[in-house]
Amino acid sequence: MSDSNKFDFSGLKRVVKIGISYRSLFTAVVIFAILSAVVSTYRPYLMKDAIDQYILNKDVPGLLYFILLIGAVLMVEVLLSFAVIFIANKIAQRVIRYLRVRLFDHIIKFKLSYFDRTPNGVLVTRSVSDIETIAEIFNNGILTLMVDTLRVIFIISIMYYMNWMVASIVIIILPLMIIITNLFQKALKKVYQAERTVTAKLNTYVQERLSGMTIVQLFNRQEKEFEGFKSINKELRTAFLKTNLYFALLFPVVDIVSAVAIGLLLWFGGLRTAVHGDVSVGEVMAFISYITMLTQPMRQIADRFNSIQRGLIGADRVFKILDDDQTLPNNGKEVLTDVKGEIEFEKVVFSYVPENPVLKGISFQSKPGETIAIVGATGAGKSTIINLLSRFYDIDSGDIKIDGKSIYSVELSNLRSHIAVVLQDVFLFNSTIYENIILGNTSISLENVEQAAKEIGIHNFILSLPNGYHTEVNERGASLSVGQRQLISFLRAYVYNPEILVLDEATSSIDTESETLIQNATEKLTKGRTSVVIAHRLATIQQADQILVMENGEIVEKGTHQELLEKGGYYHKLYEVQFQSSEF
Repeated sequence: MSDSNKFDFSGLKRVVKIGISYRSLFTAVVIFAILSAVVSTYRPYLMKDAIDQYILNKDVPGLLYFILLIGAVLMVEVLLSFAVIFIANKIAQRVIRYLRVRLFDHIIKFKLSYFDRTPNGVLVTRSVSDIETIAEIFNNGILTLMVDTLRVIFIISIMYYMNWMVASIVIIILPLMIIITNLFQKALKKVYQAERTVTAKLNTYVQERLSGMTIVQLFNRQEKEFEGFKSINKELRTAFLKTNLYFALLFPVVDIVSAVAIGLLLWFGGLRTAVHGDVSVGEVMAFISYITMLTQPMRQIADRFNSIQRGLIGADRVFKILDDDQTLPNNGKEVLTDVKGEIEFEKVVFSYVPENPVLKGISFQSKPGETIAIVGATGAGKSTIINLLSRFYDIDSGDIKIDGKSIYSVELSNLRSHIAVVLQDVFLFNSTIYENIILGNTSISLENVEQAAKEIGIHNFILSLPNGYHTEVNERGASLSVGQRQLISFLRAYVYNPEILVLDEATSSIDTESETLIQNATEKLTKGRTSVVIAHRLATIQQADQILVMENGEIVEKGTHQELLEKGGYYHKLYEVQFQSSEF
């Protein structure tokens, strides 16, 4: 047997362990499951007594009593079945809530390099639909499987108690049922794996196309992307149809086995009743009920195993992420206080891909309160510097220091609390402007935000929006212009009052009016704090205390705007190109 066909008990143990942690619920469902199996098995035995003792003897009062007794037993059986299903679902929901919270908490601590290589659609599938399938382990899995297994054991026991010869005839079907169940379980595991894989593929495809809808429509890709969607959707339909095919085959096969068992019973039981008289009519009827009850759990057991298998495939995917430690090492114990803002890079080497360095021994130093500008062509390594300063990635060699302390000796959240970044591509959540500014920090009041907005000169702009600070913005801030989103991000950085400010291409691709507001906000934000400014437009950084000119991952020039112009080097060429372009 190949590994892919083996039933994976490791994942099951982990899921069950979480379920058992809810002890009172788990104990209750086990007790109700045992009682349910006992009561449901006892009902056909009562029917046997009703036939043999009352129907055949024409005892109407006694028969009425037994009918009421059977009705009462049936009602108890229904209540117990309800209790098992309800509590099992309650345990399942608590388990998936626990796993979903734990998974999300785990993912949001991953380093950015993980998200660089992992499609968002895959993570959405793991966090939502894969975790939902884990519920099937409890809803339609181990707890109901336990009831079915107990019922089978009790049925076999009571049949042998009634008549061992007839029971031995009936029991012949069990090995055949086990073989059938095993075969279908193996086949269904393969199609379930294919189904989950294609589901993740479809989620990724839809997520990417919705995120990039502007590009899709701009380049008239609607028909092409629709064809791609139909192709993947067809794969998913095929996977589901295979699952349905196997179930369509399983149930008739089980019914045939059940019919064969009933035929053997009628032949042998009828013979013993008519000729030998050692098997009663009531026993024959009870055995027929027991065969139906026996094959039904056996058929359901196959279904239970498949539900567990489906849940375990989802669990394996979830546990694979939970077991994958992609968090940045946070071994720093020091806490930065009273930060002055001195930044130092010492021979920093970094590569996103091994053996392909993006930064090649970068070294520079800024004094507290200085504004450092970094310029260079696309791909020179400018944005990488700010990613490393905030420790979104770890360097290959060298060191980065703030106020003389290595950032790797500082606790990660404390380090980032002293740095604010304004990116070129501003991300806003589907919420109000106020909530996008404070990002859940309830210590920042609306009055604080309004005062900060006035100080950097964008209060009137926000008030001009439909609901002011309570204006709802669409996902990624799509309802605002690029310049408006930049202004919001400036205010967000300002209210957090960082000691170190990073502006990454903050004035590119915006309108003239917004640029004026942003330049005013920039002057306010950078005043009195260390600032790192990355810009293509050299006109915006002429007042910088220090300009670093980068090319191919190295600093090729360093100095003030005037000093670099006088050198007549790379920076001078960049300046001339931009100046001539603007004149033209």
